[in-house]
Amino acid sequence: MKTTWTWVGLVTAGAAALLWAQDTTHQPQGNQIPGPGQPQSGEAWLGSLLEFKNDPAADHDAWLRDLKVWRAERKTRMGYDDSEYRRPEFQWIRHNFVSPQVMVEERTLFDVAQGRWTVDKYLDDLEARYGGIDSVLLWPVYPNIGIDNRNQWDLARDLPGGIPALRKMVEDFHRRNVRVLFPTMAWDNGTNDPGVAHWEATAKLMAEIGADGVNGDTFGGLPRAYRTASDRSGHPVVFEPEGAPVADEGLIWNNQSWAYWTFKFVPTASKQKWLEPRHMSHICDRWARDKTDDLQHAFFNGMGYVSWENIWGIWNQITDRDAEALRRVAHVEREFADLLASEDWEPFVPAIQYGVYASKFPGKGQTLYLFVNRNEFRVQGEQITLPVAEGRRYFDVWNGVELKDKATLSFAMEGNGYGAILAVDSGGEPAGLDSYLRKRREMTEKPLSTYSHEWRFLRQRIVETSATAKERSASEGMIRVPAAEFDFNVRGIEIEGYNWAGLDVQYPWEDSPRRVHSHKLRVAAFDVDRYPVTNADFKKFLDASHYRPTDDHNFLRDWKNGVAPAGWENKPVTWVSLEDARAYAKWAGKRLPHEWEWQYAAQGIDGRLYPWGNTWNAGAVPKPDKGRDLTGPDDVAAHPAGASAFGVMDLVGNVWQWTDEFTDDHTRAAVLRGGSYYQPQGSIWYFPETYKLNEHGKYLLMAPSKDRAGTLGFRCVKDVE
Repeated sequence: MKTTWTWVGLVTAGAAALLWAQDTTHQPQGNQIPGPGQPQSGEAWLGSLLEFKNDPAADHDAWLRDLKVWRAERKTRMGYDDSEYRRPEFQWIRHNFVSPQVMVEERTLFDVAQGRWTVDKYLDDLEARYGGIDSVLLWPVYPNIGIDNRNQWDLARDLPGGIPALRKMVEDFHRRNVRVLFPTMAWDNGTNDPGVAHWEATAKLMAEIGADGVNGDTFGGLPRAYRTASDRSGHPVVFEPEGAPVADEGLIWNNQSWAYWTFKFVPTASKQKWLEPRHMSHICDRWARDKTDDLQHAFFNGMGYVSWENIWGIWNQITDRDAEALRRVAHVEREFADLLASEDWEPFVPAIQYGVYASKFPGKGQTLYLFVNRNEFRVQGEQITLPVAEGRRYFDVWNGVELKDKATLSFAMEGNGYGAILAVDSGGEPAGLDSYLRKRREMTEKPLSTYSHEWRFLRQRIVETSATAKERSASEGMIRVPAAEFDFNVRGIEIEGYNWAGLDVQYPWEDSPRRVHSHKLRVAAFDVDRYPVTNADFKKFLDASHYRPTDDHNFLRDWKNGVAPAGWENKPVTWVSLEDARAYAKWAGKRLPHEWEWQYAAQGIDGRLYPWGNTWNAGAVPKPDKGRDLTGPDDVAAHPAGASAFGVMDLVGNVWQWTDEFTDDHTRAAVLRGGSYYQPQGSIWYFPETYKLNEHGKYLLMAPSKDRAGTLGFRCVKDVE
């Protein structure tokens, strides 16, 4: 046995030696490559302490030699094949520098009143603020997915106008030279089963829409199966994982990726770009309010940026200073995109000034040098010494002037600013250079420092609700709730957003949106429906009013031939939009409740957690449905133990219930109360449930076709004398 274990140990040690055969001193740390003179993997913890001592020129030659050796070995181990980067239909990625993620609920992108996509309005805004975009990731899924069993592909098809309108919308983006990506979610395995593998369902949808790419949400590299399915569909698209490929081999067929990086004073180089210069990474730091680190690291590497502002309905607008910096950065990158894909690019070309870092991108007869000034102060004078060559000219393509220096170049960069130099050999001057330089002189005439760097949250407004006729006595089927001083304490259960100013909603008495709300207010007496509106109630409304919504996709989706399924008469009506619910309420002489009215009717004045008290009672609510199909809610009177102190029934655990709507310039959202019986399993990213009376859900609104849900109903209230 001893001999056997020794032999096994030797084999294991030998395999480990083969696995870690590279013996270079300088290697990537994750997806970032520290520059010359920076602490390596074993010293990384010292980085923040020793940054002030950095000397990029100290071991530059050894650093560069090591990285080239490392790259050669890695590509050999991968069996690297660059055929995906040579495909003509994918060449657009080399010019794809600015790419926001945008919610389909974004109000500048879709006009609910007109029921149409407003692509030009959306793009015109971005063009005016930061110079426009090259591609867009349209997001129709999280955070609303999981409110019912519609899966990621169902939600895309439920967008207003369906596939024909989506295809037309994509064409509108193409008309403006903007490529379109949609997401796919590996974690979506608790909703409706698509019946085929995720990659097959995704390839089919992309072909129907005419999209250009797929972003793999939470993927560290999309598997090759996506590439195969896409090609087989006859409509091949580019793949862009949210995280850079965990296995370097994934770089072969993932032509793009996002870059979540750690930022320090000394920038780092992209491992993915070092391995494959044509790979387009996009720096993504969506919650940052100051984008200086993001933009400088992107520019230093000649790579892209995710200009994400509408984050799950939370508005994080790029400041004026950062927006202007992005305009100028992207303008340089777009002009010299081919050079930025140079196989011979070299980060950390030795610069002269402390805190100034440069990268070199050589091409035929031209070489582009990109600079970032990481200092907070202006740096001027000599910046870099370059090889002398007969007839070579140097142009400051950041400021738009020709430099007369021949070897050591002098120019100025403002604090946290940028620089760009184009070296042109005799006969290598690019077409249109004079026009470009003239444009740059105009663009940079005003320093970045003169633009505001102040971040501001976006205020919200509650949508006013018209009062009803006042009743003296409680109407049939309603319960009188007396006036009271009510301690309204509630918090949003959004999965993301920390406790930002701008998160959740903003009530009329608050000076900003925020997650947690506490306010004592006087609630006037009102009547409230004892039960949520049932299918039978809604049928009476339809018969009397002949109501039919203009956007009727998913309207009463579980009904057949104008009636609810047999035995469903006393179940809460679902698949009704906020607009449908308001129409019913108006017909009935009622209105939808304000959220605080709903909570007061459910909670009383003692602050209880549940309508029946402070202790959870599973018998007071329907049994949760954790499958992939909607089985339907329980009858409204099925759980009498769930009644509130006022006798209001079916408040929690059966269906979510519409209350107030909130708007800002970019998002509409509704507060939902009560939770539902449906609980899809397998992911934390599904719409979170809550039965507690001090918690609410925020549901992003777009259009009735998408907003209607199989677990979402309503109840009404009336004003009283």
